[in-house]
Amino acid sequence: MSTVTPQSGNGGPLEGAVVAVAGAGGPAGHAALLRLAEAGAVVVGADADPERLAQGVDAARFAHGGATVIGDTVDLLDLAETREWASRTEKEFGRVDGLVHLVGGWRGSASFDKTDLKDWDVLEKLLIRTVQHTSLAFEGALKRSGNGRFLLVSAAGASKPTAGNAAYAASKAAAEAWTLALGDAFRKAGGEAGPDAAAAILVVKALVHDAMRAERPNAKFAGFTDVKELAEAIVGTWAKPAEEVNGNRLWLTPQP
Repeated sequence: MSTVTPQSGNGGPLEGAVVAVAGAGGPAGHAALLRLAEAGAVVVGADADPERLAQGVDAARFAHGGATVIGDTVDLLDLAETREWASRTEKEFGRVDGLVHLVGGWRGSASFDKTDLKDWDVLEKLLIRTVQHTSLAFEGALKRSGNGRFLLVSAAGASKPTAGNAAYAASKAAAEAWTLALGDAFRKAGGEAGPDAAAAILVVKALVHDAMRAERPNAKFAGFTDVKELAEAIVGTWAKPAEEVNGNRLWLTPQP
């Protein structure tokens, strides 16, 4: 089935792996592309913004010469298009060993009674629907990998929502529940031998990157996780057995 031998030649811990990154055009996506390429993976990024995606792909290629990093403009709100992306990736590279879900978005209000349900309409699509589509599209390939990972980045607020973040926290909580259901599917598929793939949630308070620090040099960003730390944690999930990772929330910030 493979038309390309998946390798970067740098001997990294993910040498030979193929990892897809959904929402690869943002700062967290750029950091993930860089770190995954450095780790030796073939990296396939997708985003709805082709310009931002191209910037991340070019940066990862430049930083790690010889790495295979490609970008696909994909509408993750379209299930058929998402399935086609997953199928095309597996057909081209012979396997898919990971789907890192970094599609984000935030809407909030000053108080609970000021919540605008239009915010829910937006966040339901960004934070829930895209998770549903990527998980349904990539489940089979991740099972076939033998060591697949589905990784959702979530927020601590999903476990401890605040009055002004009702729509956001509820969306994140729903995405977490969906991801844990995928983890249960992996568990059942593995039977007594244990799962061959893992679905897990990386939990942060919020993310910070260099541009944010430059814009607000006096801000402390207390408890925030740098996108580079997040990328390191993503790569690290393959260093543990699938059974240890599957169905877990991996906290990168103190648990509330």
